[in-house]
Amino acid sequence: MLCADLVRIHFRDKSGREKTKVANLEDISLGGACLQLDDPLPKETTLRIAHPKGEFRGRVRYCIYRDIGYFIGVEFEPGCTWSRRLYKPEHILDLRQLVNRSMKRAEKQAAAASQA
Repeated sequence: MLCADLVRIHFRDKSGREKTKVANLEDISLGGACLQLDDPLPKETTLRIAHPKGEFRGRVRYCIYRDIGYFIGVEFEPGCTWSRRLYKPEHILDLRQLVNRSMKRAEKQAAAASQA
C-alpha cells in the first residue's frame, strides 16, 4: 500500500544509545515498510516503528539515497504483521482497488461503445 504518514522510529546508534527520529512512512505491507529519513541507517539495524495502537518491530534491509532523502526498507520480525485494523496510515492508496476501478470503468465504456 502506498501511503504517507509521520511515524516515530526507535533504534540504537553505533555506540548503543537509544535514538528516536521522525520518519515519513512511504509504503507498508504485511511483512514490511519503507521509511524516508534525512539520515541513513545501517543495514541490519533493529528498530521499532511506533503507531497509536502499538509498534512494529523489524530490521533494516536496505538504505538508498534518492534526491530527497534516505529510503529505508524495513522487514518486520516474524509474527509482526501489518493490517488496516491494527494501524491505518493518514493517507493510504491501495493500488489494487485503483486498478479494479479503472478496469470496471473501461469495461463499461467498451460496453457502451459497442451498443452505440
